[in-house]
Amino acid sequence: MAIDRGIPEGITRRAKYFIGSHGYWMGRADIEQHRARWVKHGIPENQIDRVFAYEAVWGGLALPPSPHYDGGPRTLSGDVPEGPAPDWHFEAGLQRTALPYSFVIGPSGEFGLHAGDWVPLHATVAGWVEALALAAHARSCARTTMTLTGDAVDDLKLDRFEAVPEVAGLADTWWRGADSLIAIYRGEAEVMNAPQCRTATIYAGLDEWGLRGLDT
Repeated sequence: MAIDRGIPEGITRRAKYFIGSHGYWMGRADIEQHRARWVKHGIPENQIDRVFAYEAVWGGLALPPSPHYDGGPRTLSGDVPEGPAPDWHFEAGLQRTALPYSFVIGPSGEFGLHAGDWVPLHATVAGWVEALALAAHARSCARTTMTLTGDAVDDLKLDRFEAVPEVAGLADTWWRGADSLIAIYRGEAEVMNAPQCRTATIYAGLDEWGLRGLDT
């Protein structure tokens, strides 16, 4: 059964609308019940506190699928931290489909991918959610949509574009131009050492509302 939960603070109105209209809250995990066992297995208290804080804000949130990474986590939910220092991370939520990597929260709160190596997609969990909200908004407003892959992604000319700050992009970034938005996804290519997986989606023919929507 879905749980009635408040929408997290510190995100754009666009993301709040996205969560309120298209997301729902499942039950939050009880991290405290695991604390004693995790400490016994050598996990530092401060790392357990990070999982607790993540679960308190985002735990149980189910959102529509991401356009990439086979949809992203089914539900945001923290799990046992894994080390060693300084690379402690914990699972951000289970995959929707079988993938060669997992979704994790990194040592500084980044949202990213882990498959032996660690690749942060966004500097914050909120950045991941903002990117999902922006993708849904852009799809609904664009007159045309085009996808590029591989080397064509690096050939994109972005000098007349500005980075979209709310997505807190690292491996994945969003760019806003005069009448278009560009989403660039490099996470899968980096974590799997597969440059052919680089992808960019160009949402074109946007007016001012299409470019920004509820971005404040």
